[in-house]
Amino acid sequence: MFTFSLVDDPWLVLRPRGGGPPRTCTGRDALINAVDFEGLVVGLPTQAPALFRQFLLPIVWAALGPPGGRTGWLTRFRADGFTPEEKKSLNDHFDEQLDRFDLFHPQTPFAQVAGLRTSKDETKGSALLVATAATGNNVPLFASRTEGDPLALTPAEAAHWLLHTQCWDTAAIKTGAADDSQAKAGKTTGNPTGPLGQLGVVMPTGRTLYETLLLNMPYRTGVIPGDRAQWQCAPAGPAWTSRAAKGILDLWTWQSRRIRLVPRDTDAGVRVTRVVITAGDRLKEIPDFEPHTAWTIPPVGKQTREQGPLRRARRHQPGKAAWRGLDALLESERMSAGAGKASAGFATSVLVSQLRDLDRDLPSDYPVQLEMTGISYGTQSAVVDDVLFDAIPLPLAALASDSPARDALLEACEQAEELARAINHLSGDLRRAAGADPIPWDKGQRPGELLLHILDPLVRRLLSGLRKAGDDRDLVERGLLAWEQSAWRHACDIADRVVGTAAPGVFAGRVVDDNGRERTYRLATADGNFRFQLRRTLGRATEAARRSVATPEGEDDDA
Repeated sequence: MFTFSLVDDPWLVLRPRGGGPPRTCTGRDALINAVDFEGLVVGLPTQAPALFRQFLLPIVWAALGPPGGRTGWLTRFRADGFTPEEKKSLNDHFDEQLDRFDLFHPQTPFAQVAGLRTSKDETKGSALLVATAATGNNVPLFASRTEGDPLALTPAEAAHWLLHTQCWDTAAIKTGAADDSQAKAGKTTGNPTGPLGQLGVVMPTGRTLYETLLLNMPYRTGVIPGDRAQWQCAPAGPAWTSRAAKGILDLWTWQSRRIRLVPRDTDAGVRVTRVVITAGDRLKEIPDFEPHTAWTIPPVGKQTREQGPLRRARRHQPGKAAWRGLDALLESERMSAGAGKASAGFATSVLVSQLRDLDRDLPSDYPVQLEMTGISYGTQSAVVDDVLFDAIPLPLAALASDSPARDALLEACEQAEELARAINHLSGDLRRAAGADPIPWDKGQRPGELLLHILDPLVRRLLSGLRKAGDDRDLVERGLLAWEQSAWRHACDIADRVVGTAAPGVFAGRVVDDNGRERTYRLATADGNFRFQLRRTLGRATEAARRSVATPEGEDDDA
């Protein structure tokens, strides 16, 4: 009989605190000594939130209970590690549920269904678990293997991909389980993606694994009757249901698929080469207490009186840096950016809102980071197009509604977008002057995107600098001036490239009929409009340049 304990067998790779090579640890060691590690090491960014939600976070919550409000949360955070009493509770929980954490247990395999089979008793290659492996219609670009190549997973690798599948699996048709009355012709249709596939996941991280665990625990959520982690409930069978989450433990350990790993002995040891994956429980809606996402509030015109604002989880956009969505994440109250008649509103995530409440109790330069994770699906969400990941430093001072750091961040992000638009308008006007149409927004690469790519490290440097500046308005202003002057140089450099590659004839220009009104597009006009937008957008840099010209060298302009 095969066995692999997620409690006492090594399977989690962790970075030791203070440096050193990564260590492969047991689940017990990872949690009991969480303060000794900086964080997880994973093969794919989307594995991290899956490991936190399906294993690490619910174990702490189930064993120790909710943080106990703001005061209880701060007590835990300031303890800098689990107390002896808490470690005993964690160990007791592990020991009480030990069989349920066995990956290959004959009756209760972890996050699986024992004896799960299809009507034809078929199994499929273990590549079906691996989001980056070629299988069926899901064939990653430049994949080095095909579906016919066997993929032998170690028990540790299989555990990672098992939890990843429960969180991120693709949608569409799934093989039907033999004893599932809802399966038709051996298949189930209408399956959604895993629950995290419907979100733009936002996870705050701290200096240690222990701090990251606490930063991802909402302290306003208490004990909800009937809420249990999947290993605390009766073992799941092949049948599935569509229902609402009972509470945060149920949500974190949601079983979106019915799975059975098929291990076998090999010369290299136990390996998982075959799996059975069928339909699992369907989440009726993303609940309001979902902590790992920001929200979009539809325009008022699209809301109904009966239902009120229909909040929709915000998903990350491929190719868009995380700082370009800070306007939603930095909203000081979860509903403060209300929707207008035609414009959508924002609601920040539970955990970012919680950080705002804690900003006076944490050091102003506390190095919290926001990790943004998501998957971009294609063709009816049945294939993985791309894995999205970004991480940005978050100045705690920027979470206060009256903070100069917050105003500075939002201003800098908007300036970057304005500069990109100005570059795109310059390009469009020059193309019109040459007799061509502007580059469509959804086709090709517009030069404004290149500018945003170049400005990306500058914005991140500003984020780090504002963490140190805190509420010091003079430091914030100096940081913004330095940002604007750098952004000015880069914007002018891209503009020069656009002008340098313009087609012949743009100097003389061209007259275009614009809805019955004649407009002349020429190089001088396009460049003049760009320079005007540049000065209007970067006011500090404009004023600094004017003063440097107006003040003769060696004289003090304040004299």
